[in-house]
Amino acid sequence: MKGNHPNLRAQLDTCITCGLCLPECPTYRLTGDEAASPRGRIAAVAAIEFGSAVVDDRFDEITGFCLQCRACETACPSAVPFGSIIEAARSEVVRSRPRRLRELALTRGLRWGWALRVIRLLAPLISRFVGPLRGMRSGKVFGVSLRGGSWHGAGADSQEVVLFTGCVADQWFPGLHQASVAVLTAAGYSVTAPAEQTCCGALAAHSGFEDGAHRLASLNVEALPGEALIAVDVAGCGAHLKGYGAFGAEGAAFAGRVRDINELVAEAIVSGRLPTLPGRGEAVAVIDPCHLEHGQRVVDPPRAVLRAAGYEVVDADRGGLCCGAAGIYQLDHGETGETLGVRKAAMVDATGATLVAAANAGCEMQLRRFLDDSKVVRHPVEYYAEAIRDGSR
Repeated sequence: MKGNHPNLRAQLDTCITCGLCLPECPTYRLTGDEAASPRGRIAAVAAIEFGSAVVDDRFDEITGFCLQCRACETACPSAVPFGSIIEAARSEVVRSRPRRLRELALTRGLRWGWALRVIRLLAPLISRFVGPLRGMRSGKVFGVSLRGGSWHGAGADSQEVVLFTGCVADQWFPGLHQASVAVLTAAGYSVTAPAEQTCCGALAAHSGFEDGAHRLASLNVEALPGEALIAVDVAGCGAHLKGYGAFGAEGAAFAGRVRDINELVAEAIVSGRLPTLPGRGEAVAVIDPCHLEHGQRVVDPPRAVLRAAGYEVVDADRGGLCCGAAGIYQLDHGETGETLGVRKAAMVDATGATLVAAANAGCEMQLRRFLDDSKVVRHPVEYYAEAIRDGSR
């Protein structure tokens, strides 16, 4: 698009318009509209790239309605890099229709820890008016940031691992980070959480703010040097960090160090560095966050972690619809996000389980918003950390 994405034409050419992506696309399944499908969006992007159309309100609507869940990538036989294509499209929209306030919030504002702390403290009031924040009803959103801390692992020859704390999770889900540290140190890792790290940049990239996303990536690459593995306990952050190769050689080296926390814990369980605990006689309904299943192709490790914690694993919606959280999607498409959230909650209810596992903070908030108070929603590693604590008593 105007030379800003030199690989775009080659990426577009990988699509053979077979349509296998259509039934996997949440917005197509809701509407039946070709323009709301990956194939339709690729056609719209191609029209802009090859000069037969211009960026206008309709193009903004077609590309902006996408949840960027990347389920189409998993279904695609041609390995079309749809996530990269749609991010390029959104960046073109931003160039044509600047969104200065949102750009400020997503590329700079999320570095302001004080702002997130204020929102966290006011969440009980704000959540009465802002739907997505209704998912913040758990007391665990209150806590102290782990950024800047370090913890020595069990054993004399502990391997170093860096904990990526992010921004939203750092302020609103400190309990998750604490569980990650507890499990990693029990596995023999020494954990550090450098204070200089910042937002991963996923929300900026998904919204089309390329320069801001690149700047945030550069800050993180500089803040987390070395060769130590980088553990990430929020799937949306992990998928974006694993894509830092788009930002050059240093970004690619960084991306090669990134592991989802479930991958590290499952490996430690298999190797015997972490125990497999006795059965608890309880079922956990598992949902697969889009950016874990489709963005990282990590599916089995969360289930392995839960089984090792002694739980019976029940699939709530294996390979199913996006829950509708999708970062800031609900700011522009609240009705669609709510429809998908209600459907996902119904699938969880159908399992009969009262315990629910979701390895992404946004999914967790969305599920809490639509499930009743009898359901407990946690990250798989939190369940495992609790099982270790119970086993040591």
